[in-house]
Amino acid sequence: MSVITISGTPGSGKSTIAELLKESLSLPYVYSGMIFRELAKKYKMSLADFGKYCEQHDTIDRELDDKQVQILKKGNVLLEGRLSGWLAVLNEIPAYKIWIDADPKIRAERIVNREGGSVKDQLSKLIDREKSERNRYEKYYHIDITDTSIYDLIIDSSQMTPDNILSTILHHLKQEDKQQ
Repeated sequence: MSVITISGTPGSGKSTIAELLKESLSLPYVYSGMIFRELAKKYKMSLADFGKYCEQHDTIDRELDDKQVQILKKGNVLLEGRLSGWLAVLNEIPAYKIWIDADPKIRAERIVNREGGSVKDQLSKLIDREKSERNRYEKYYHIDITDTSIYDLIIDSSQMTPDNILSTILHHLKQEDKQQ
């Protein structure tokens, strides 16, 4: 059973790396953030507003998280999501857990390149979104999403290219396979 989780901060490059990793490892790939974004659209809310809505209505997060746990339990998957590594730990599901982060300004610039807007506005939205997520995850699961001690590999993508990050991950996965 091969389970890899990719978690991290918004704009850190998680989705880009997950796509590259999916191709390299030929693993089925599930992106939980897309489900959340689709729900925000369904409710006709921005991601920030939907996050605040979810702070008061835990059924949405819990449904999404339950789906992720079921996916993790099936195995043979690459699961990308802010909580995917924590969900594996909390449910005692063996997984190789990766955390990707970058400097907040760099992440805001990446989001501007992807979605438009100004760096100042995107940085503000990013900070609000992360605060909302921290509050929800503490409230629902009693975890500190900024606690990276559970991860097998932590990468600062600020000054790295996607190919560099992919090479780093593949190298660590090979080392992990040798140890097993």
